[in-house]
Parts: sequence; C-alpha cells; structure tokens
Amino acid sequence: MVIIIAMATCPECDAEIEVDEFDVDKGDQLSCPECGSSLEVVGLSPLELDLAPDDEDDEDLDADETEEEAEDADDDDEDDEDEDDEEGLDEE
Repeated sequence: MVIIIAMATCPECDAEIEVDEFDVDKGDQLSCPECGSSLEVVGLSPLELDLAPDDEDDEDLDADETEEEAEDADDDDEDDEDEDDEEGLDEE
C-alpha cells in the first residue's frame, strides 16, 4: 500500500500540515496540530485548507431562519383572518 503525504498550510498560523492525500475528501474537517484551529479541506489537487465554519455561526443562522419562519406563519394567519372577514361579508 502506498501512502502519499500531501503538505498543506494552516490559514490561521501558516504551519505546514502533513495529510494523507487518500484519507481526506473535500469538506472533511481536521485540526491544526500547531494552533488547534478547526480546518476544512476545500481543495484536493493541490490540497488546500481553510478555516472551518464555526458551529456558533450555524446556530445563529438557524435562529434567524426560525424567526423568519415565525414571521411568515404570522403573516399567513393574518391572511386567513382577512379571508374569514370577507366570507362573513358575503353571508350578510
């Protein structure tokens, strides 16, 4: 079995990181052994690393989406009330 070690540079501290080229795929996450930053594989040929997105940012986006969904639901409820009012006028 042949193991090919690729070298990549940590975007945070510029440390050279050895990575088994056949053991990673695009989107995989790893940690820098020098600074501990969470890194994501963004390119395979050549091997390229970028800072991984923070989980906190994802949670913030989820919270924003939830707020937007709640606002949309409120708008839908108001539309339903308007339709009920119009139907009540037709019956009179």
